[in-house]
Amino acid sequence: MSIFLETITFEHESEHVLEHDLSTKSNFSAPKIYTAKGDLSKRWYVYFSFRDPVTKKLVRMKNIYGKANNYKTKADRLTVLTSYRKNLLKLLREGYSPFEKKKDIGLEKETPPTRTETVKKVDPVAPVAPTEGEPVESWGMPLSDAFDYVLKLKKNQVKHRTLQDYGHKSKAFLLWLSENHPEIRTMDKLTKKILMDFLNYILMKSSARNRNNFRLALGTMLQTLEENELIGFNFIKNIKPLASVPKRNRTLTLEMENAIFSYLKKEDPILLLYIKFVAYNYLRPIEVSRLRVRDLNLKSKTISFQAKNSILKKKTIPQILLDVLPDLSKMDPDDLLFTPDRIGGTWNATETNRRNYFSKRFKEKVKEHFNLNEDYGLYSFRHTYITKLYRKLLNGSSPFEAKSRLMLITGHKSMSALEKYLRDIDAELAKDYSDLLK
Repeated sequence: MSIFLETITFEHESEHVLEHDLSTKSNFSAPKIYTAKGDLSKRWYVYFSFRDPVTKKLVRMKNIYGKANNYKTKADRLTVLTSYRKNLLKLLREGYSPFEKKKDIGLEKETPPTRTETVKKVDPVAPVAPTEGEPVESWGMPLSDAFDYVLKLKKNQVKHRTLQDYGHKSKAFLLWLSENHPEIRTMDKLTKKILMDFLNYILMKSSARNRNNFRLALGTMLQTLEENELIGFNFIKNIKPLASVPKRNRTLTLEMENAIFSYLKKEDPILLLYIKFVAYNYLRPIEVSRLRVRDLNLKSKTISFQAKNSILKKKTIPQILLDVLPDLSKMDPDDLLFTPDRIGGTWNATETNRRNYFSKRFKEKVKEHFNLNEDYGLYSFRHTYITKLYRKLLNGSSPFEAKSRLMLITGHKSMSALEKYLRDIDAELAKDYSDLLK
């Protein structure tokens, strides 16, 4: 293999090195990836043009294949060709010319080229039109291939649940696009207007919050494509999020709480224990759904769990919860703590589906029986017991002391985060101020 091609197709740390500033002379077009409309039976490659030093015209160079076509999936081929493209662009920006020492570098000019193109001023990083005879779609990556490529990159960077969310939202966007703009098939055809139309569609169909979630997920994916130089610009960066009113679960009265617990003690002990982990240990429903038998250490009276925005956290299990736990000693440590029909067992479902199952079960067993509206949910128990605990801690101590102790119990990372949470659930109420009004 020639030194030039070997440099391009060798995948090493140069992919991550800061690229040199663009040359003031635009002697080459930005290297592009040809994906054959996603057809894996055809050869994929990187191609570019360089200015002939004699004619001063851009001339199409030989395609760069490397080992890309040995791979059998679209995502793998894109990964390899993206690496080649970056290495080639780095060489070109450093001043390499394929017209110099062609015998040593093994890069010959296409003879004859399909067409030479006269360009007065070329931006080396902006997309340029393909040469005559090459299909237009070859210089724009198919949308589905681009999103698949991002998902492959993100696989080892984000949680499985986040990766699933990216996949669902990108599929929803592609479906909407196929129905409303079937002519838009490649990434280079996307515009801010099209993205705005889709987000407005989500807004009218659901809510501002859901629209913002789509904006965030698609924006992250497009940003990854921009950083890998597969698109020129991430338009979503210029689309602002909308103000939204978050849904809040109301706290329960003491009478409601006692009635629900008494009812579930007879009707659904598994759901009752699930709720008590939310109420007594201040876990979120998704955190309870992740628990396995091994996560409960009864000797140290602690519980380990994957919390929001953290890898692993540990909390004390209060005695009030220990008193209602079944015997865990004979259970398989790897079993899930909660399944639909038993404590400690296997369940072939994702953590999100497990959480959704218990939410639906709560709705059917509790909300419908007690005629509770949409303001009440599993989170209501977390809010109720944090409110109850905070107000008891205030007896005989200052608000700062009460919050400092509460932080250790609830697991909030900062005092400001806890204070915002307490305000949101109306846990902090002013004392009677009648004397101030006289």
